[in-house]
Amino acid sequence: MSLRLVLAASAALALASPALAQEAPAADPAAAAAPATEAELEARGQAFEGRMGEMKSEMQAAAAAAGGDQAKLSADLDAIVARYQPEADAFAEAVKGFIASQLASMPPEAQAQAAMAGPIIDAQVRGIPAQVKAEFMSAQAGASAGATAGE
Repeated sequence: MSLRLVLAASAALALASPALAQEAPAADPAAAAAPATEAELEARGQAFEGRMGEMKSEMQAAAAAAGGDQAKLSADLDAIVARYQPEADAFAEAVKGFIASQLASMPPEAQAQAAMAGPIIDAQVRGIPAQVKAEFMSAQAGASAGATAGE
């Protein structure tokens, strides 16, 4: 799932809340770092998306440096993913905290949807760096196979 879809899902859950634009008090210490408004969540999402763009640029540089050595490329990409994973985890916590802060003001049906969607969104956000690596490796393998077939 792309970051935009994650943010859209989070926004949809938030829109079920009548107090969306109001500052929501933190329910617990974990929610204290949660964005209080959809706009704040979106700003954090844009910053995270920018960082994922930087990660992709680093992966492209690693691919050029690996010179076709898939084992080296995979190891280098693992190191890049490891550096960016804490940011994905922090953004996932922010999304989770935002959703949790909105639950009390949601109608019961929306609360049930949020309860079901929350863990899925959390896992998808946390998985973005690994997903980008997998897509990158697949694209590199496809490019290598295409170059080999063209020889």
